[in-house]
Amino acid sequence: MTPSASNAAPPAGPADTDVTGRLLDARRERALLVGLDGLPELGDWPAEASLEELAQLVRTAGADVAGRVLLRVRRPTPATLIGSGQLQHLIALARAHQADLLTLDADLLPRQQRNVENAFRGKVLDRTGVILDIFAGRAQTLEGRLQVERAQLEYLLPRLSQLWVEFSRQRGGIGPFRGPGETQIETDRRLYRTRMASLDERLAAVRVRRAAYRGNRRRTGLLTAALVGYTNAGKSSLLTALSGARLHAEDKLFATLDPITRRVPLPDGGAVLATDTVGFIQRLPLRLVRAFRATLEEALYADVLIHVVDGASPDVHRQVAVVEETLHEIGAGRRPVVTALNKSDVAEPPDTADFPNAVAVSARTGAGIGQLRRRLAEIARARTVDIEVEIPYADGDMVALFHARGSIAQESFGPEGTRLRGALPASLAARFESFRVGSAAGR
Repeated sequence: MTPSASNAAPPAGPADTDVTGRLLDARRERALLVGLDGLPELGDWPAEASLEELAQLVRTAGADVAGRVLLRVRRPTPATLIGSGQLQHLIALARAHQADLLTLDADLLPRQQRNVENAFRGKVLDRTGVILDIFAGRAQTLEGRLQVERAQLEYLLPRLSQLWVEFSRQRGGIGPFRGPGETQIETDRRLYRTRMASLDERLAAVRVRRAAYRGNRRRTGLLTAALVGYTNAGKSSLLTALSGARLHAEDKLFATLDPITRRVPLPDGGAVLATDTVGFIQRLPLRLVRAFRATLEEALYADVLIHVVDGASPDVHRQVAVVEETLHEIGAGRRPVVTALNKSDVAEPPDTADFPNAVAVSARTGAGIGQLRRRLAEIARARTVDIEVEIPYADGDMVALFHARGSIAQESFGPEGTRLRGALPASLAARFESFRVGSAAGR
């Protein structure tokens, strides 16, 4: 799977990340897709639907689908997950389809992956490996690439074998030097662990910076919202429709990895600061959830979540369940939620009663965007306090702040200062307490 010119990450440098990121060769590869029916981790997802999603993932990563096959796994084999007869059947199919890559719709244990590779004498990726490859090709900011590299090294470390060392040489991976008395695999393992420790330190600094940014946003008194949802539900397109700012959006899985914040105007003159976040997917690897903790905290600390749902998807209810489960896992499940049932221009009219606080919208046509803004304005108003203040003329900056962040019901000018009656965000009320009419400080 090779990065295209449009989604390739910028080249790494000494101050940046140290791996090129892609797990696969620089040529376009042909993948035989293997669906596995009967695995408990599928839950209530039909194996056929999961296999179709894997096909989308593989195409997004830049490979061609040479063919696909669905196998029934009655009892997983510890050594290879599937039976020896099934494995030989897959290898024969791969040869017949001229496939140079086996992609299994499962999470393989490192030893299972090594054993299948040894039998196939070629490259094998599981579902997690494909997702990591997409992330490596799409992360554009330094923060995003740090998070992807950390997850990728954690994935590769237990899988280091002679085949993976060979693959890493082809893709320009880290660990090119052999220490005295060490095998290449031992050297790579040592370097991977050292690099992971360094990345942990840098990602801790990223979390501190993000916390500072959130603190600055909170001091504005504006409501903060995080757009969350299944991958390719239309989060970036919806943020464009809400904010009017043009954002990059593609009809591909995981088109957005790096969080983007935009100001969304509200009908009453207020505003919301809305942040686009990385999309979720069924069986999202835990290592990615951990690695993207700095980014996912945008959802954890937002005042409200805008859950963007692909209303046209045949798996809409399963996708909603995946998002809700992932939000619960990261600790964001108790936040107020507005459900934006997107793609209403092509979907059947939804039953909004099936979803919490739902609004049917179309990011493409703009239908329902005004109603969604009004719903956000209602939430913002519910987080305000009514207040009456008299601000001395010398503190004109506080009058300007009230105008910018509050809603004014009445304004008058007296001999001592400006009197304002209206509503302010609760987070700003304390700054006006000394001016409150009737307070000891205000008299």
